[in-house]
Amino acid sequence: MKPRADLIIDLIHRAPFGVLATHSRVAEGFPFATALPFAPDEAHRPMLLISGLAEHTRNLLADPRASLLVLDSPEGDVLTGARATLVGRVLPAEPTPAQAQRYLRYHPQAADYLTLGDFRWFRLEVERVRAIAGFGAMGWVGAETLGAVAVLGAEDEAAVMTATPALPPDMELLGVDRFGVDLKQVGRRLRLPFAGAPVAADALAAALREALADRAEPQS
Repeated sequence: MKPRADLIIDLIHRAPFGVLATHSRVAEGFPFATALPFAPDEAHRPMLLISGLAEHTRNLLADPRASLLVLDSPEGDVLTGARATLVGRVLPAEPTPAQAQRYLRYHPQAADYLTLGDFRWFRLEVERVRAIAGFGAMGWVGAETLGAVAVLGAEDEAAVMTATPALPPDMELLGVDRFGVDLKQVGRRLRLPFAGAPVAADALAAALREALADRAEPQS
């Protein structure tokens, strides 16, 4: 059984970093893997901010074909956790102001990188995904599956975030989409999926309040 698109999207949003594999220029014919942070844009595509001096940046400029491994292993066993390899082309990008601000909410330390003048924006244009979302839920998913999901525009996201009720002092709102909400709590990424996703844009505020209320309830 192939993993559902919403499960792959939730995994992309839960992972604060990924392992990027590029085609090595120096060791020709071999893959070159490196860990780096990313943040999903409004269409759930990984946005990267990387140095022009980095080996993987030079590899990408020579050959944009790459894969990004994202995983979630809360129990410490990577083989039982959810994971996905996003395959596609990592291309230079010119993010909109809203996309850049979204990235900086997820990775505020990146604001310092932007002042250096050496860091450049890239976006992974996903073509295929190999996902393992649980026992019996694994397989290849085409780009058309992820590309067909409902997207929340920047203005709608900003409106929902503005209407968000007060959060606990240790919690920060990162982003909202039609499948869930991304938070940071005590320095750790937290993803709360919405019931019945994708949620209509005019119902997102209520879905967000419900998700936050459920999170605040004492866990038995």
